[in-house]
Amino acid sequence: MSDRYINLTKDNLEIEHICCAISDKKHQNGVDAKKKWLKSRFEEGHVFRKLDERGKVFIEYAPLENAWAPVCGDNYMYIYCLWVAGSFKGHGHGKALLEYCVEDAKKQKKSGVCILSSKKKISYLSDKKFMLHYGFEVVDTAGDYELLALSFDKTKPSFMKNAKTMTIKEKELTIYYGIQCPFIPHCIDEVKQYCAENHIPLKLIPVDTLDKAKKVPCVFTNWALFQDGQFVSTLLMNEGIIRKLLGK
Repeated sequence: MSDRYINLTKDNLEIEHICCAISDKKHQNGVDAKKKWLKSRFEEGHVFRKLDERGKVFIEYAPLENAWAPVCGDNYMYIYCLWVAGSFKGHGHGKALLEYCVEDAKKQKKSGVCILSSKKKISYLSDKKFMLHYGFEVVDTAGDYELLALSFDKTKPSFMKNAKTMTIKEKELTIYYGIQCPFIPHCIDEVKQYCAENHIPLKLIPVDTLDKAKKVPCVFTNWALFQDGQFVSTLLMNEGIIRKLLGK
């Protein structure tokens, strides 16, 4: 198995896959949107590093001040996603990718690296035990969600105050959604169609700027669903999942 990794750049972005939706044609619109978003992020220090294979093995991170997440801190690096899937597990890829990020942060004289996780294992979030093994610690909480950090100088990042509210005024089904994840456009289409067919009030709130991402009323990981004014989940929803959630 290859252990060669490559970083996406403006020069190779169009010819390289972005791992997540590697073989699913229904998410092609999301892939195109993700690549468009990435093009504008590279100059901000955004890094997307992946295994040079057709597989879901990658890490994605950015300087915290430019990270589309409701987290604040002085001079930190924020990991959006660290993902190793399928037959690629158990070969040290997660360790190699994480170590690359940590060394990159040290070279840039950052104060540390942070990442969103949770008390219990949740899909789309990095495993807490894995991160703790490599020296990360819990530095802040918001409900069942936790901010983990590896500090180089004893400083600590934290969730924005608004991220801890986990409530909104709107009572109808409300979804805050980002533009970084290639799965989101198709999920939005499925949820919109299901709610329309079943006469369920739905409010969609695009989080399409850095400022909006920093001000969301929850931990926000590209997708945040609220029901009756209460935060419910960061789990991406398709028709089947939304039907089960609403019991309709």
